[in-house]
Amino acid sequence: MNPTGNTILIAGATSGIGLGLALRLHTAGNRVIVTGRREDRLAQIVAEHPGIESAVLDTTDPIAVREVTALLLQRFPDLNVLIAMAGIMHPEDLHTPDFLPTAEATVTTNLLGPIRLVAALTEHLATRPQATIMTVTSGLAFVPLPLTPTYNATKAALHSFTESLRVQLKDTSIDVLELVPPAVRTALMGQEDSPNAMPLDAFLDEVMTILDSPEQPDEILVKAVEPLRFAEANGEYANVLHMLSSH
Repeated sequence: MNPTGNTILIAGATSGIGLGLALRLHTAGNRVIVTGRREDRLAQIVAEHPGIESAVLDTTDPIAVREVTALLLQRFPDLNVLIAMAGIMHPEDLHTPDFLPTAEATVTTNLLGPIRLVAALTEHLATRPQATIMTVTSGLAFVPLPLTPTYNATKAALHSFTESLRVQLKDTSIDVLELVPPAVRTALMGQEDSPNAMPLDAFLDEVMTILDSPEQPDEILVKAVEPLRFAEANGEYANVLHMLSSH
């Protein structure tokens, strides 16, 4: 992915990592379109950051994904980057069936949402001379936080999907990247002030440095996520899982 000169769609970019990344990429010289479910929040972002575009999009609605992406391609025919950012994370108690609605909503948002966006946009992206699909998983795809079982499972599934997507699209102009955040100080799970989470600006600084590097890796890994990403390879899986089990 070129660090500048792109037209980028970021789905789920009304707060946290998504919004932060949108602002950094816009400043770097890209045209950025942010989407989300809240029209008022999108209007505020556009008003506060001239040059950023927006569209209301609920990726849990398959019809909306098809219709809104089609309209966006009419408005922005040079669109060449998709970043599928949207995700929810909620605790679940698996002792009773009460967790099921949360689990179903998590699968729909975190897994089906990105897959629907890929389905809607891959054919178009393949027509661009250089294009990128970036999925957003989590360090918890590699060692689960037992408090949030379905969140972990969706991120593990999305990691696997991304690996297959990269292989299948090798014969196209599309690069497939995977952004793997650690815990970051955002509203996700109320981590805004957590001492165990990485400050958002520090995370974005490191991500942008990686994206600017000439040897851009397939997985965008900041240093803080490496203990999770490589826990199994380093023989630390059981220890890291035990640590996460105390949360």
